Amino acid sequence: MPKRRDIVAIVLIVLPWTLLITVWHQSTITPLLATRKDDRRDGRSNSRNTFAFKESCSLQNRDIVEVVRTEYVYSRPPPWSDVLPTIHVITPTYSRPVQKAELTRLANTLLHVPNLHWILVEDSQRRTTLVSHLLQETGLNYTHLNVETPRNYKVRGDTRDPRIPRGTIQRNLALRWLRETFSPNSSQSGVVYFADDDNTYSLELFEEMRSTKKVSVWPVAFVGGLRYESPKVNTLGKVYGWKTVFDPHRPFAIDMAGFAVNMRLILSKPQAYFKLRGVKGGYQESSLLKELVTLNDLEPKAANCTKVLVWHTRTEKPVLVNEGKKGFTDSNVEI
Repeated sequence: MPKRRDIVAIVLIVLPWTLLITVWHQSTITPLLATRKDDRRDGRSNSRNTFAFKESCSLQNRDIVEVVRTEYVYSRPPPWSDVLPTIHVITPTYSRPVQKAELTRLANTLLHVPNLHWILVEDSQRRTTLVSHLLQETGLNYTHLNVETPRNYKVRGDTRDPRIPRGTIQRNLALRWLRETFSPNSSQSGVVYFADDDNTYSLELFEEMRSTKKVSVWPVAFVGGLRYESPKVNTLGKVYGWKTVFDPHRPFAIDMAGFAVNMRLILSKPQAYFKLRGVKGGYQESSLLKELVTLNDLEPKAANCTKVLVWHTRTEKPVLVNEGKKGFTDSNVEI
């Protein structure tokens, strides 16, 4: 039988080691648990319907991979501000295989722009279900219009007369809607921008145009057979010409995506529309702008027109030869 003195000695030796091991174990496990909780909390606010895979420490000589279900929380569009001018984005669109893809991409950009109103105008006899549903699902502030282009102005086969301006009637309808909806004496400030659905836009572009006093301008990439076209700006920050090869002597040798107009200027000049007849190819922009401003009134943006913030991209026409005349896939499925 061990003596009481020996038992006390054993307890005094074992107890400190037991306490030391317990403290070490708690200091190792607690940060791991805290990190795991923080990861779950962060994951809920930064991802949608996704799975996060995390490797935990080795437990009982086995590596365990933990799968954490997370949910996405995103408020769209950005909160409306009573201070910022509203950007009215006018987009003409027409039915084609890539229409929904183009509009989805553009909508995903516009969702990040505060105080934005999207005016989408279909080239059709009626507003289509596809576009109506898409607009409703975006959560954007929008107006949905439609007007069909007359047959004598439409594309014939795979060739198009360059004198026939696509989207002109649709843009003019949007301008008319703005003038019928807002009073020229309205205190609401705003900017009007013509954004085709096949272009690519930097978010910085929308913040640049928001301060437009009359008409602001900037470069556009992939137009006119060049890397980019641009207004020419002198050392005083004034536009004095156009950096383009195609007909540089046009009054305003600029692409549709290369300018924005102050809303009050649009409302105060009711005669200003895009001309449909008697206008050569490339002169559509000039037909509107010459009714609004002179060259000296233009406001160069994008670091005095030294930065490209919009690209005239186009989605490749899809190859659907295997569909056949009757269609191989279900035509009721939207693409």
